[in-house]
Amino acid sequence: MADTYDLVILGSGPGGYVAAIRASQLGLKVAIVERERLGGICLNWGCIPTKALLRTSEIYHYMQNAESYGLKADNVGFDLAKVVDRSRKVAGQLNAGVKGLMKKNKVTVVEGVGTVTAKGKLSVKQGDKTVELEAKNIIVATGARARDLPFAKADGKTIWTYRHAMVPTEMPTKLLVIGSGAIGVEFASFYNDMGADVTIVEMLPRILPVEDEEVSAFMDKALTKQGIKLLTGTGLEGLAPSANGVTAKIKHKDGKVVEETFSHAIVAIGIVPNTENIGLEALGVETDRGHIKTDGYGRTNVEGIWAIGDVTGAPWLAHKASHEGIIAVEKIAGGSPHQMDKANIPGCTYSRPQVASVGMTEAKAKEAGYELKVGKFPFIGNGKAIALGEAEGFVKTVFDAKTGELLGAHMVGAEVTELIQGYVVARQLETTEAELMETVFAHPTLSEMMHESVLGAYGRSIHY
Repeated sequence: MADTYDLVILGSGPGGYVAAIRASQLGLKVAIVERERLGGICLNWGCIPTKALLRTSEIYHYMQNAESYGLKADNVGFDLAKVVDRSRKVAGQLNAGVKGLMKKNKVTVVEGVGTVTAKGKLSVKQGDKTVELEAKNIIVATGARARDLPFAKADGKTIWTYRHAMVPTEMPTKLLVIGSGAIGVEFASFYNDMGADVTIVEMLPRILPVEDEEVSAFMDKALTKQGIKLLTGTGLEGLAPSANGVTAKIKHKDGKVVEETFSHAIVAIGIVPNTENIGLEALGVETDRGHIKTDGYGRTNVEGIWAIGDVTGAPWLAHKASHEGIIAVEKIAGGSPHQMDKANIPGCTYSRPQVASVGMTEAKAKEAGYELKVGKFPFIGNGKAIALGEAEGFVKTVFDAKTGELLGAHMVGAEVTELIQGYVVARQLETTEAELMETVFAHPTLSEMMHESVLGAYGRSIHY
């Protein structure tokens, strides 16, 4: 006899568990199926533990540069095992927190490997035992995994994915990072600050290619200044374990292929959605290059089957998954939620310096035919940034010259991943330059640069 629910969610990442909580709040009887650990990749192997590692490398950097703050720190060093242990404990604490939230919200947690066997039916394999579940609606929130190089699968020894890079048993001496998206740049930043000799290979013309061109150019200079070697417009034609670590065949811009040996390599070339072997093909659920096709509410083409998060395509971000989960659940419960607007999803890179953005880049806005007003304000013009010793970076805002609509905002510098939310709220509220100009920003704060950037777009900047 199958256990019956109003909703069954396959996957407990930031999309799945948030959807489960909201569904319970709305009075639905909910079960969530998880094959590994509650919280999914983000909480256990992604967003959270990587930030714990990056916090360690940030503090280590400050300790090494204590003299610039009038302080002394002698014989600075680190214990790699303890660095990793702290990161894992942070993840463990949050995993326990999700367990508590499931219990508090009366969500049934079913451990095992789930497969959708028919509309409204899901089978969960638990070793030699199988549990049958039934529900009018099923949400697929199975996430994604790291993409392997076709010619070199990660072995966890010298060729790593992000999961291996988070729990190193030894410190790389010479590290190759393949891919310069957010994940690649974050790991490059961490290992460089911890003392590794780091090289980034990127086949596209610039690093962080989805960001505004000025942000990419700034990050290129900043990371190069920190000692990271950047090879853009460069391909990788081979990667293989060798006696000294791993040997890479790197094809440079001039077409010349050069072999170079590294102690380790991190593959950060994107993700593959976890949509195979969960029963979607038999039901006829439509996909696009492996990603499940949905409407603005998370509905697939098959009645009663919904999908949220990384399985539905870019942007592959935890907060996008969570928001999609809430929208889908509210629609399932008979509400009238807004449809997902991906243009208002912020993107953040937690490197040193940080990068954050929302909306259109200047180039994309021009391509779309907008007449623009663009403002830019440097960190060096902000009192708080100077006091913090973090005077490198800028804030850039892009407006529609005709309507004053905030088309996009782009930041690079200290704590911009916290600042970006101000512009996200502004876009959600459809704020124009007029409201932003009339808003009072506290002094002294880094957020004043946001105000100055807006003013600068209209020739009214005060401090620059």
